[in-house]
Amino acid sequence: MRAHPMAGDTVLAVLLGMIDMLLFVADGFAEVPELPPWYVAVPINIAMVAPLVFRRKSPLWSAYAVLVLSVVHGTLMLGVGSVVGLAMSIYSVVVYAGRRQGLVFVAAVVAAVAVQLLLESSDSVVIEALFAVFGIALCWTLGEFVGARRAYDVEVEARLHLLETERDQATRIAVAEERSRIARELHDVVAHAVSVMVVQADGAGYAIQSDPELAQRALRTISETGRGALGELRRLLDVLRHDESDGEPRVPQPDAHALADLAERMRAAGVPVTLEVDELGDLPAGVSLGVYRIVQESLTNTLKHAGRGASAAVRVSRTGDLVEVLVSDDGAGRAHELVPAARNGRAPVRLPGGNGLIGMRERAHVYGGTLEVGPAPGGGWQVRAELPVRLAP
Repeated sequence: MRAHPMAGDTVLAVLLGMIDMLLFVADGFAEVPELPPWYVAVPINIAMVAPLVFRRKSPLWSAYAVLVLSVVHGTLMLGVGSVVGLAMSIYSVVVYAGRRQGLVFVAAVVAAVAVQLLLESSDSVVIEALFAVFGIALCWTLGEFVGARRAYDVEVEARLHLLETERDQATRIAVAEERSRIARELHDVVAHAVSVMVVQADGAGYAIQSDPELAQRALRTISETGRGALGELRRLLDVLRHDESDGEPRVPQPDAHALADLAERMRAAGVPVTLEVDELGDLPAGVSLGVYRIVQESLTNTLKHAGRGASAAVRVSRTGDLVEVLVSDDGAGRAHELVPAARNGRAPVRLPGGNGLIGMRERAHVYGGTLEVGPAPGGGWQVRAELPVRLAP
């Protein structure tokens, strides 16, 4: 009946109509003189139960149709269809139309029953009135119970749908964050390694005839840098392919303690790097990785954009719960304007911000830090980042 409500209500209406028909036939054999002829009783019985078919689809229309027909049906005493129909209608209005509509309909039923009892003026009026009140109260109580149950089911279903939606949304956000993190890692690894390899390859090409030993050193640097990049890429791909519960060993990610190796690789690539790292103490893994990646991206930009003969200085210090990273280069002795000048009367040109700068800014912001990138006073370029340290208790 829940899957096909009208079909179930049709069965109930047919059964109720058949009961009235059987009662009419039985009264006919008993030769009750008050019975109307069959061609009046049969259509009224059919009309009495017909609106019950639509009691769920159109509860108000069905209920008031039953109320009007029950007056005629009850006056002619054609069976129990009027009583059962009114009981089903009260229940249906309370459940499917609401409490307010149910109160209005019950008031109409009480008025109709009261008028009918007054017109009968029989000795059993009090008993019939009590029976009517008891029946109305029973139908109302049953309707309230079922209506509350339906409302509870609807609320539970809505909450489950909301939870599923929130879960899917959280999954999409987590996937997007993970993809962004992996994209930053891949960019940092690939951009740094490829930049070093390109610079070394260009140098080897120029020096292969005039200084074969220098070309060999450049080729060795290319080989070592490529192997290191492949190792980091394999580590990232292993993290994507396997869960942490696999029990397989993981190569630790670089941190602030690996800055010396990074500076050494940049010196081998042709950029003199001065490194000064104060005592940093115990840093959270994410903050330590962020320091390393910011320095790596800054030195990679120096290698790509500062030109030949440029040198860089890296200083990492900690003051209380704040880590400061300062990376500057001299731009090969070429001074830059601190503020780009306007061109042809137009607004000043904005400073460039590629994927590397975006990645550094995201790494700083994700830990509540700040990042400043721009021309350094007196020439060159500098990157200054501050990352707060949040040690676990």
